[in-house]
Amino acid sequence: MAEILEREGYRVKLRVEVPASEVNKAYDAVVREYASKVRVPGFRPGKAPAKVIEARLGRESLLEEVKERLLDTSYPKAVKELELFPVGVKLLEAHLEQGQPFTYVAEVENYPEVKLPNWREFKLEVPPIEITDEMVEQALQELRQRYGELVPVERPIEAKDQVFIETEDGARFPVDMEKALEHVREALLGKSAGDEVMVPVKDGDTVVKELKTKVLEVKALQLPELDEEFAKTVGEESLEVLRGKVRMSLESQAARKVQEAKAEQLLEKLAEGLEAEIPPTMLNREQQHLLEHMAEDLQKEKTTLQDYLKKLEEEGKLEEFRADLKTSAEKRIRRALAKEKLQEELGTELTEEEWNAYLADMARAYRTNVASLKKELGEETLERLKLQLLQDKALAEALQKLE
Repeated sequence: MAEILEREGYRVKLRVEVPASEVNKAYDAVVREYASKVRVPGFRPGKAPAKVIEARLGRESLLEEVKERLLDTSYPKAVKELELFPVGVKLLEAHLEQGQPFTYVAEVENYPEVKLPNWREFKLEVPPIEITDEMVEQALQELRQRYGELVPVERPIEAKDQVFIETEDGARFPVDMEKALEHVREALLGKSAGDEVMVPVKDGDTVVKELKTKVLEVKALQLPELDEEFAKTVGEESLEVLRGKVRMSLESQAARKVQEAKAEQLLEKLAEGLEAEIPPTMLNREQQHLLEHMAEDLQKEKTTLQDYLKKLEEEGKLEEFRADLKTSAEKRIRRALAKEKLQEELGTELTEEEWNAYLADMARAYRTNVASLKKELGEETLERLKLQLLQDKALAEALQKLE
């Protein structure tokens, strides 16, 4: 039997009573288990009487284990019966005696109740993106870059060249001047094929040594002319048709960006305006989640979260960091609650066709098949992605209602 004693916001105090018959059954089960495991002199395994087991292990110790088991089995049933969705729980009191009902009182942090603002009256202010002739020409130039060809040049090295070098130890490799380290660029700029140059090798800001290097070849990207022939090369019948399709593509991209900006603005307004009291346990978990992600990023930079926090403390910035962390965690929770409530309010559903099409697109992007993708991601990640897709669809439906 379970009943709610008090309810205030997300805090719910409940009382649960487990019948004496179940207490006795659980106690007998614990004793039998220990009897089968504990060797008692004078008795075959599993044949020691209950009183002997009690004397050997202690009644209080056995009752403590019975209590834990009864809590584990009765609590999920109780919250389901009371239609609660706990995010945290604290045991306030518990009374257990053999032969008597087991009663306990717990305080639950329930999943927050959410009320959305009147979003149907929202005004979203996202200016349209105008596609200019200059933008079309820039896109055409980028297309030319993709069809460019590296050709040898008889001149000094320039900032966008591809240079082939040989080091004094016989190693040969190309250097992309646009992506090379600053000190490497400085050493090579202005040099020509056949020149020898000393290239610094650095550890951080310190020059460790200088490596004797020979320039073998200098290549530059030769771009095709933007003409009718080029249009045919990329599969279009004329330069005019190519230019028109490029404009259409840019307009389509711009429309998507505007819609994405509107969706983001709508979500921000929903999160800011919703009424919800966030339980501390929920907030703490989100903060911990953010810290775990930060720890992973810091690890890539060869440092630890502990060292980072220690440095913040030394600089007197730790409290500010903690405040920002809490604000970020609360914002993320409010956004998640807003999307969840919006989907519930609109009754948005995801069809199998939409889900399968999403998986097929993802599989193509990762150059695999759907079956392999599902196996690689696992059920938990798939469910999370499915929920995200469903909520994004709800956000899109809400946008349509505002247009």
